Amino acid sequence: METVSETRRSPKTKGPVVPQRQYPIEYTRNIGIAAHIDAGKTTTTERILFYTGLIHKMGDVDDGNTVTDWMDQERERGITITSAATTSFWTQKADGLYKAFAGIPHRINIIDTPGHVDFTAEVERSMRVLDGAVAVFCGVAGVQPQSETVWRQATKYKVPRIAFVNKMDRVGANFMNALADMRKKLGAYAYPIFLPIGKEDHFDGVVDLVNQKAIIYDPNDEHGLNCQVTDIPAALKEAAAMALAELIDAVSNKDDRIAELVIENQPVTPEALKAAIRRLTCKLELVPVLCGSAFRKRGVQALIDAIVDYLPSPLDIPPAVGITPDTEAKVEVYSDDNGKFCSLAFKLWTDPYVGKLVFFRVYSGRLSKGDVIYNPRTRKRERVSRVLMIQADKRIDVETVFAGDIAALVGVKNITTGDTLCDEDFEALLEPPTFPEPVISMAVEPKTKADREKMSEGLQRLAEEDPTFRCFTNEETGQLIIAGMGELHLDIIRNRLFREFKVSANVGAPQIAYRETVTKAAEGEGKFIRQSGGRGQYGHACITLAPNERGKGIEIENKIVGGAIPKEYIPAVIDGIKEAIAGGVLAGYAVVDVKVAIVDGAFHEVDSSELAFKMAGIFAFKEAAKKANPILLEPIMKVELTTPDEYQGDLLGDLNRRRGKILQIEAKDTSTIATAEVPLAEMFGYATAIRSLSKGRAAYSMEPFRFEQVPSNIVTGILALTKDIPPARA
Repeated sequence: METVSETRRSPKTKGPVVPQRQYPIEYTRNIGIAAHIDAGKTTTTERILFYTGLIHKMGDVDDGNTVTDWMDQERERGITITSAATTSFWTQKADGLYKAFAGIPHRINIIDTPGHVDFTAEVERSMRVLDGAVAVFCGVAGVQPQSETVWRQATKYKVPRIAFVNKMDRVGANFMNALADMRKKLGAYAYPIFLPIGKEDHFDGVVDLVNQKAIIYDPNDEHGLNCQVTDIPAALKEAAAMALAELIDAVSNKDDRIAELVIENQPVTPEALKAAIRRLTCKLELVPVLCGSAFRKRGVQALIDAIVDYLPSPLDIPPAVGITPDTEAKVEVYSDDNGKFCSLAFKLWTDPYVGKLVFFRVYSGRLSKGDVIYNPRTRKRERVSRVLMIQADKRIDVETVFAGDIAALVGVKNITTGDTLCDEDFEALLEPPTFPEPVISMAVEPKTKADREKMSEGLQRLAEEDPTFRCFTNEETGQLIIAGMGELHLDIIRNRLFREFKVSANVGAPQIAYRETVTKAAEGEGKFIRQSGGRGQYGHACITLAPNERGKGIEIENKIVGGAIPKEYIPAVIDGIKEAIAGGVLAGYAVVDVKVAIVDGAFHEVDSSELAFKMAGIFAFKEAAKKANPILLEPIMKVELTTPDEYQGDLLGDLNRRRGKILQIEAKDTSTIATAEVPLAEMFGYATAIRSLSKGRAAYSMEPFRFEQVPSNIVTGILALTKDIPPARA
């Protein structure tokens, strides 16, 4: 079978794959399992690890004994909190359905990511370093809100993906509805390569469309190991033939080689079709869709085969692109063991046994114990003492890692998430993952003096690990504030402080991370003049301030001409403006989405200084912002509520009382799915409210949607509150 890797060899390759590599890079797959909460990601991962021989007994989320959910809190709560990396090996059988890679062991590095929106940073940084992804969907619910978020993240980082419709054994499961959902809500060019045989209690197996065979599972085999490859049952032959014709048509629309066969009325062999599906999947032009039930162990082996057959190796994707720190010229980093070492640090983690771990993805070259790595951001070099391969909670020491590997370093310092680690003579800054700003915060204080020092260290380590968690001291009240992505996120942080760092702490009520912006253009002038005997201070800056498009962020431009402010003082003015932006003018919240231009000013040959111009920048911005009709913005959440029909009225009424705006109501079998926009400020305690209103039968999920202006009748209360309670700055 032809692979894309054959056409994408590095022009800089010095020779064949180095002999030390145990598994050739062509047979490596770096994949992530990602989906909405409760779609079955961790269960699917657990089954993959069992069938690949990494574990000998399958765990279950409900029993709290899965491999990738290894933290105590994950096992207690039944959710994934941190993305766990693990490595497995899969050798396809020569007599199986997929013969292209038969007999060749493939190394599959798997990252199981969280589904809860509070831990979206884990998905974001995992997507940044993956070559492919398996998007898991619930066969009953289809595409859910967090599924859309995960899909957007994969698209943002150009990650090829296959889809697995899980839970086909559940009551209400409908494969074709889930497929239609993918096309409608995600805009995916998605086509099935498998069809279910039966559904719900009668889900007995799958039809392999490419090979036109059926895989029937033994109902008495609890491990899902006994299955028969047979002819397609007569009742499904017509549907399978139509689905194959539709698949060939879809592929021929995008792939010239299959199009030629169709036009010339030549038969499309399974091998040719699989090669075309692989090409299109690697180019993000097609999403193959499979189905199964991870819980009942059906369809998982076929999924592993599809990972090997359709998802790319590190050679099948375009080279990573970085920039040189000084010239900002683009640098292409090819997957080549013989190239210069270049990698991306995508996650930091504090291990109770080995200390600080830095997870990194190698894009080119090799790294061995004793080598020196260079960080272009800090311009510092450091010797590597230990290199580890991670198996969830197990750490395995290795001598060398190669291009395409995901591993961890121990003991390195001054590294943050998103740093590039490379050879000193190959400076390249790779694009780091981006993370959303925190939306909620609360005050925290240690219970005793002994807890104070431990808490400071614990919070610092947690902030290093999690880019969406912030901690800072409110200057007005002296309170320590922690900020994150949601109530659950902060609850987990507080729990980790107690369990991992033995810190007892009291916390205040959660506070919302409001934002400020302006609604009209204005001008501002700032002067800082001090005379006190000797040399004085003199800085004078004039700026214009205008609203920016929502979501565009802050733009600061220097429009000084004629040297009204000397060039060396412009950075100080910009620093002052940035400081004023962080502090706001209404209630101390950060200002967003504004355009600032420095247009005029004056200086004194003796008395001017950077401090004076920084203060002038602060005064100028504050004056302009007060004139520009500042308003307060609040985070709005997109909420999807699923409820039995009989509770619909009560729950929709409750959303209206929470200032919710109903966007869509959809009937699905015996339940109703309502989508709404609701201010985050009104969502505290919502989980308890819907449980009581629906007798525990309704469920909801929410994700950050956008910022909107706070109604005037609520602004007064917020402003009054900020006098007593510290604002939740990000």
